[in-house]
Amino acid sequence: MGVWVDTDFGFDDLWAILVLRAEGIVIDGISLVAGNAVLEQVVRNATGAQSVFGADWQLYQGAANPLHRPQETAERILGAKGMQSRGRYLPTVLDQSLPPVAPALRDWLSNGQTRHDVLALGPLTNLAQMYGDAPQDFAKISRIIWMGGASGRGNHSPHAEFNALADPEAVAHVFSSGVQVDVVDLEICRKVTFGTGSLPTDLTPLLADLLGGYLDIALSRGRQEMAIYDPLAALSLACPESVGFAPVHAEVELTPHEKYGKTTFSPAEDSSVSLATRVVSTAADRCLSALRKASND
Repeated sequence: MGVWVDTDFGFDDLWAILVLRAEGIVIDGISLVAGNAVLEQVVRNATGAQSVFGADWQLYQGAANPLHRPQETAERILGAKGMQSRGRYLPTVLDQSLPPVAPALRDWLSNGQTRHDVLALGPLTNLAQMYGDAPQDFAKISRIIWMGGASGRGNHSPHAEFNALADPEAVAHVFSSGVQVDVVDLEICRKVTFGTGSLPTDLTPLLADLLGGYLDIALSRGRQEMAIYDPLAALSLACPESVGFAPVHAEVELTPHEKYGKTTFSPAEDSSVSLATRVVSTAADRCLSALRKASND
C-alpha cells in the first residue's frame, strides 16, 4: 500500500519524502503545487531531486495559482529557488514536462487499494480543486495528513501559517469535505527541533548544504534551533505511534485582513479534523536519520 504526496517542494518537503523512503513507505505519486516558490521553480526542484536520489517517484503538475486570492510565495524567506543553501542546490533537469495531476489522482483513488492516504505538505489547492471538480473521487481519500495551520502564532504573518495563508479558501474546502484531515500544525512542529550541535556529519555535500541553509533561516532570526516541519508530518504517517492526534473543530479566516488565513482549533468529540497534540521525544533524531540513510544509499 502506497501513499500520495502533494507538495510545493522546498527542502523540508524533500526531507519529508526521504523520511517516507527511510521508513519503507511506497510513494505512488507526487503532485506539485505553487507555494514555496512559483510552480515553474517547484517543478525544477522536484525533477532535480528525482535525478539526484534515483527515485522512481512519478511527478505530476498541479496548480500554479491559489483558488481565489493573489499568489503569495515564501520566496522572501526561502529565496527564488524556494529553498536556502550554504552552497550547493539541486541540479536543473532539461526535461521538466510533467503530466497533469487531476486524472492521475483520480486513477490512483480507483486502483483498488484498501487505503488511500495523502500527505499534503503545501497549500491545499490541488486537493480543493479535486473536491470541487470530482467530489465522488475525493471522497475515496482515506485520510489527509496536512502540515499546515497554527493553533498559536503564525510564521508568515503574526496570525497565519504559510500553507494556510497561501490559499485559505482551499483549506476551508478541504476542512468541510468530510474526509479525515490530520493537521500537523506549527505548534507541534516547534517542539521538534535541531541545531548546530545536532547537524549530522556524514551527509552528502548537497544534503549538508541544504540542511545547513534550512537551519540558517532560524539562526538569521536569532534562534539557535530550527523546527522540523514537513518531515514530522511524514513521520506521523509512517510511524503513527510518533504523533498523537485529537479531534477538533477547525476554522480558517477567509476575510482578507490582518488575520487572513488564521486557523482556529477547538476541542470536539466528533469531527473529521484532528490536530496533533503529542509527539515522541525521538522524533527529531528519527527525521535526521532519514538524511543519513539517503546519504549512504
